[in-house]
Amino acid sequence: MDDLFEEVKDEKLDFNEETTETIDTKSESGSKSKSVLEKYGENLSTKTYITNPAIARDEEIEKTILTILTPDKSAILVGKAGIGKTAIVEGIAYLIQQNRVPDAIKGYDIIKVNTSSLLGTYTDEDGTEELRINILLKEVEKAVNTILFIDEIHTLVIESRNSGVDFVNALKPALSRGDIKVIGATTFDEYNQFLIRDKAFLRRFEKIDVAEPDAATTVKILMGSYPKIEKQTGVKLAYSQFIIEKIMTFLVDMTSEYKRVYELGSRYPDNALALLSKAFSYAKFDNSPYVTFKHFYKAIMNCTSVYSDIVKKEAEVFKETFKEFLEKERVDLNDY
Repeated sequence: MDDLFEEVKDEKLDFNEETTETIDTKSESGSKSKSVLEKYGENLSTKTYITNPAIARDEEIEKTILTILTPDKSAILVGKAGIGKTAIVEGIAYLIQQNRVPDAIKGYDIIKVNTSSLLGTYTDEDGTEELRINILLKEVEKAVNTILFIDEIHTLVIESRNSGVDFVNALKPALSRGDIKVIGATTFDEYNQFLIRDKAFLRRFEKIDVAEPDAATTVKILMGSYPKIEKQTGVKLAYSQFIIEKIMTFLVDMTSEYKRVYELGSRYPDNALALLSKAFSYAKFDNSPYVTFKHFYKAIMNCTSVYSDIVKKEAEVFKETFKEFLEKERVDLNDY
């Protein structure tokens, strides 16, 4: 990926730096209030990342960055819920932190804004009312080296139809001029139902398909993600890397496609990560500094994303696969 980026590193994005008015105001005491961007946005480029949040997503990251480098184009990530679209954007922010991106976007801020934050209006001190999204766009145009990440971008189309306020058209001029770069995210169903009809809007975006990772890739994601969960919970996994990988493989196999509760629509890696996180939660509940096989067994027995009859079968497989460790830890499985 680095070799490909060397070819485009000299291409700089030309953001409009024209001074525009934001909602920043000063109170009587002289203190400055937060802008819409500061108040409703989260800067992914300044987050603390324990590990790479986008493991095994190099291809999607490369396509997204190449799209951002393309004049008059923004990116839209399309894929099923729970497969890591947000993680891909966080992965780009992580690479920016590591200074491992083309020169054209080095030092950029990626600001995540939930669509609910873009809806509605703002009234300034003079009583002037303006769409919040218009104020936000002005701020992004004024901001230096900023990319806007809009999750569930399809909701802007829905709200435009329901409210009579065209949030989508508010974005189009800035996208057309290239003043603003946007990374949007949505699912296949919502893309086909709401976005594909708006040809003018979609012309500004390059569609990037995000596939659900396979089982082997999901194991890698879990192996790369558990240090982050350890940091968040203060609880450690008590086993060697070989045993940990064996546990992760079991969790991934247990949550495979045809074992999942259909209505929940959970996908790799979210469903496997949720099961892993639940084991950590049981360890914290027991005030244990370590996650042990007892906690994994509890998580398995209380898994709701997999059919109940599958849970029972997988629990028996777990007992047989890790019998040596369960006996060594003197775990009485009859208690669970």
